[in-house]
Amino acid sequence: MATEEDIAWFRSTFRPIPRPELPEDSTRARLLEVQRTAAELIKDLLKDYIWQREKFFLEFAKDDGIISLHGRTNYGDSIEDEWVIVYILRELTKRHKDIWVKVVDSDGEFLLVEAAATLPAWLEPEVADNRVWIHQGDLRIIKPKKNVKRKITEKLSFSEAKRIIQEEPDRLMKSVMIQEEAFYRLRNYPKQIPENLHSAIITIPRKVAYLLHKKPAYISPAVEAFYVRDPIALRPLRAQDASDLTFKPEDMVTVSVRFTRVGYAQLKSQEFPVPRSWAGKLPPINETKAHTRAEAGMKLSCGFEMLLYDPHHQDKSAVREMKMLLEDVEAGDEALPSDEEIDKTWDKREDDEKWMDINFQDLDQELKGKGKDKERDAGNFGDAGAQENLQRIVARFEEFLNDTSAGFDGADLDAYATDSDVDAEDSDAPSDSEEDEEASFDEAEFNQMMKEMMGMPSGSGQGPSLDTHLRNRIRDLDSDDEEDSSKQIDELSQRMEAELKGTGVLDLNRTQQKLAATKQSSKEAGGPSTADVDEDEDENVNINLAKNLMEALQGQAGTAGPAGNMLSMMNLRMPKDDRE
Repeated sequence: MATEEDIAWFRSTFRPIPRPELPEDSTRARLLEVQRTAAELIKDLLKDYIWQREKFFLEFAKDDGIISLHGRTNYGDSIEDEWVIVYILRELTKRHKDIWVKVVDSDGEFLLVEAAATLPAWLEPEVADNRVWIHQGDLRIIKPKKNVKRKITEKLSFSEAKRIIQEEPDRLMKSVMIQEEAFYRLRNYPKQIPENLHSAIITIPRKVAYLLHKKPAYISPAVEAFYVRDPIALRPLRAQDASDLTFKPEDMVTVSVRFTRVGYAQLKSQEFPVPRSWAGKLPPINETKAHTRAEAGMKLSCGFEMLLYDPHHQDKSAVREMKMLLEDVEAGDEALPSDEEIDKTWDKREDDEKWMDINFQDLDQELKGKGKDKERDAGNFGDAGAQENLQRIVARFEEFLNDTSAGFDGADLDAYATDSDVDAEDSDAPSDSEEDEEASFDEAEFNQMMKEMMGMPSGSGQGPSLDTHLRNRIRDLDSDDEEDSSKQIDELSQRMEAELKGTGVLDLNRTQQKLAATKQSSKEAGGPSTADVDEDEDENVNINLAKNLMEALQGQAGTAGPAGNMLSMMNLRMPKDDRE
């Protein structure tokens, strides 16, 4: 059963702005054309694609009296499935110039989450619903009635958003900077779509190979059953005798199997003791290649066994189809593939697993652009996308620290407004001098704290008291809270201080002492001058920043901590490190 965190909602609506009075029959006919185009796009772009959980399609719906095309899918842990859908919907708006697409998931307007660092201050999550649309391939945001820089309370319903699109086009903001950030993950589409899959050669029972050859998409529910297994699902595998199993560990074949990347990582990463029914059926562990393939095949076969056995899965269409295919085999209506057929006609593809490896020792080389050297090629961490994302995070930090115009509410986007935005500006907008003084914030102080926390050189050896800064800041922002809330905030501040002290980041003289020691040792050894040392420090800022960031995140072990909290405040996200 899908959880709230797993569900993404997608809706596209058709309403031609010049003719809002179109009859319902005409609207349905027009939407039917859009639906057919969507089906054609999915067929062309996703011919061999495997969804992690559910495939995507559009169907008719009626919301607030508005006829639209509505789609809903459960993408599980595969975020790439979500972006494949966004790409298809965006392409749909390019082919049909008169449709408007709204796309959200369990996080709400997730396109805004992607572009969080570039959004205007008034665009908060509380008022973002129904403001973000895709039209003719572009991102459009519905602005408030008056141009404001501060918080707004105006919320839009679906019908109100539709009315504004039709009657108030001047309120539709189009920002190139926001759009580039929001659609950044789509920059390599559609050629990136096949890269969401992974082919591996594994050893599995012939029946499993037969099912996967009939329909490769069966791999997803089988891996899911293995990944979320419980004691009930494991019952058939605990028996000493394997005669009752549907997929017995016998008549094994070595074939190429296509997974989703997420599914393959789930299968490979989990520790799974060999069940009793499979005891002694795997090659010796010293036969590394054969053992690795057989172990992966054992996990997948157990996933298929649990999928067909567990009552929880019996209502799935894939389970019913597989049972029918196996019944045909038992009845003799269908024959299992022979070894000759597999060798001559089946695919033998095996993809590199380098994308699963992250070697933090090669971080320096990657940031310097030397990760592709032949001598170090075997040690590259992740894939090109992971390297690029890390470099973007470092660049964002550097840009943030060097931004003298950014305030507590983020960057002011007035300088980046398009011509239409400038034309729509209201003269009643408050000036900078009228901004709320309670939200003012010492940027120099914060910059110095950031540099000290990340091990970067600061301008002076003295810094503000972090405890005093946090306490004063929290009290200023929550001055209206009750006394019990104030006590809770004080307790939270103390816990934050204790956690930061444990990491050593509160020693604000640490960096200066280290630099002074370096200079002194250089003088004694006749090494480079002070200016040379300073220059080297500056050149290594990016590398030191990324190193300390990685170490801090790894030290949190997946729990909350200063590094993770700081990244969240800056709207930056890092992948979870599940390795021991």
